[in-house]
Amino acid sequence: MNLSQNFTLAELTHSQMATDCKLDNTPDALTTENLKLLCEHILQPIRDHYAKPVKVNSGYRSAEVNSLVRGSSVSDHVFGCAADIEVQGISTVELAIWIKENLQFSQCILEFYTPGQPSSGWVHVSYKPQNLKCQTLTASKTDGKTHYQTGIIA
Repeated sequence: MNLSQNFTLAELTHSQMATDCKLDNTPDALTTENLKLLCEHILQPIRDHYAKPVKVNSGYRSAEVNSLVRGSSVSDHVFGCAADIEVQGISTVELAIWIKENLQFSQCILEFYTPGQPSSGWVHVSYKPQNLKCQTLTASKTDGKTHYQTGIIA
């Protein structure tokens, strides 16, 4: 099933954890609609701008899968509203800044970027039409704990 010109439901629901644990990671109709909106308003515009494939590291995660990967119980991934992405050849900082400056979104988080390593980390981006707050954060780990700072910090 196509969610937009370049994105499929299979791509947004693929989970190695679900495959390995033989778990069903099929979203319901409402969650599928959320994934469609995410693709139309976030992922497809990124794909069109860079004219390169957008690698979806993590899209939809069922509650079971989300728990196994130690995601937050209120994660936007569980509702089909978020994806963790990269674009080959584009620094994750550049990608996060482009999203911040060009798209309407709920959250854009530069996650685990290492300064001086352009392709390190990834960008978490979410789209909830009722909550387009355009919040930007940078996530990093210190002593094994994730810390968030406001803004895109490289």
